[in-house]
Amino acid sequence: MSAPTSDARGLLTVVLHAHLPFIRHPEYRYHLEENWLYEACAATYLPLLDAFQRLQREGVRFRVTMSMSPPLLAMLQDGLLRNRTRQSLERLVRLGDQELQRTSGEMHQLARFYRERFGRLLELYDDLDGDLVAAYRALAEAGVLELITVGGTHGFQPTMREPAARRAQIRVAVDTHKVAFGRAPRGIWLPECGYAPGVDELLAEHGIEYFFVDSHGIDNAAPRPPHGPAAPVVLPSGVVAFARDAESSRQVWSADEGYPGDPVYRDFYRDIGFDLPLSVIGDFVHPDGIRVHTGFKYHRVTGKVDLADKLPYDPARAATRVVEHAADFLAKREAETARLGDSLGIRPLMVAPYDAELYGHWWFEGPAFLESLLRQTAARAGTVTTATPSEVLRELTPYPVDTVSPSSWGDGGYSAVWVDPSNDWIYRHQHHAERRMVELARQHKATRDPVLERALTQAARELLLLQSSDWAFILKGGTAMGYATSRVKAHVARFARLEREICAGPEHIDQSWLADLERRDNLFPDLDFRVYAQ
Repeated sequence: MSAPTSDARGLLTVVLHAHLPFIRHPEYRYHLEENWLYEACAATYLPLLDAFQRLQREGVRFRVTMSMSPPLLAMLQDGLLRNRTRQSLERLVRLGDQELQRTSGEMHQLARFYRERFGRLLELYDDLDGDLVAAYRALAEAGVLELITVGGTHGFQPTMREPAARRAQIRVAVDTHKVAFGRAPRGIWLPECGYAPGVDELLAEHGIEYFFVDSHGIDNAAPRPPHGPAAPVVLPSGVVAFARDAESSRQVWSADEGYPGDPVYRDFYRDIGFDLPLSVIGDFVHPDGIRVHTGFKYHRVTGKVDLADKLPYDPARAATRVVEHAADFLAKREAETARLGDSLGIRPLMVAPYDAELYGHWWFEGPAFLESLLRQTAARAGTVTTATPSEVLRELTPYPVDTVSPSSWGDGGYSAVWVDPSNDWIYRHQHHAERRMVELARQHKATRDPVLERALTQAARELLLLQSSDWAFILKGGTAMGYATSRVKAHVARFARLEREICAGPEHIDQSWLADLERRDNLFPDLDFRVYAQ
């Protein structure tokens, strides 16, 4: 990658964090939570890819950093899920055809808008032969995208007791990234930006050069960095920490100030999957009649009104507003650059990290906003330029600190979302499994019995899946609580049974049951349980 232009004063690092929990249910023809992947592909991963490829074709200079978690990579590369993703896109196209027959007037025009949109996305998916990972890899190899990894199963590092358990999450992440993208990751997105002392040393052990924290992680570092989040810091381990820029985040995330709440943008909650009678929509929701979001949403935010009072969506008005908001965002980054540059006397850095799924899934116009922002930034080069963390480190010298503050992003900023009365019951089971996994790995690290090795590896896989921070987040948020609870209990129970059978000896391992577990949760095919023996 080339370095940022020398006359550009401010460095803007846009970071998109792409992650979904590993959900794969081959035992069901249709599974409700499995839809999360298909919705994300149609709303976020394909539209973002389409925008990046268009910018690349047109020669627009841009740089974006994107994390892709190992569970997401596993699902995007799985043959069963890729086939089901295509089937989901085909259903959207068929629904569009049906809506063109059903609607008239203004709603007919919106139905045509969606039918054409989903038709293009299906064509793109087919052009890629369903291989989104290869397409993102091509963008990285072209130098416009810096791909980084994420903790193995999005395990929240501050809640792990065993150093070996923390190490395993990082090792799995690095190994998965190497296989998917043909190179080791330079950076990592610590799940939920969860930093705990000593994590950076494990990152250095695995060749990771940088990670991200929320702004207070650096504001409260020792010694206090003079430039705050406007410059990276380096820990004694040699690993660099980048902090989130609060202003750029607030413009997008804030419920009061954020762009997605603009009245002309598409409303997320009003969907024909809930509006239409089952006699009309039945073929496009859950086979049992459970209503779901279809992606056909004909209304705009409008304001703080009831869903029934939402006004019709106007894509042309929204497209105009996207350009205006991208210009506003850039103007504010230019003003921030001038203010920070004058007060701090440095070339300021603004790190703008977001969940990738915000762009497209939650904020329908998000991919178009990002594309417009990148276009406008490139056209006005000289004040602000987009740069990846690797480029930033060639431009700026990180300030040395002894410690970064333990921290997370999310409400409160100190792990409160993931350690809460709604979910703290998880951790006594997690800590027990961590301790026993370490003991089992050390006891059997020299084994060459193939059945025992498989059982130990599956126990490691169950622990990794148990550690996913998604379950605690879902329980705290109060959505899909039944599914999150069942997943936690399932992984605890499977680990406990594997532990008993391992301790009883290879001849007591139920190979049929073990094979079924391996078939269902088929991620990390190269996992070696011995990582827990270190």
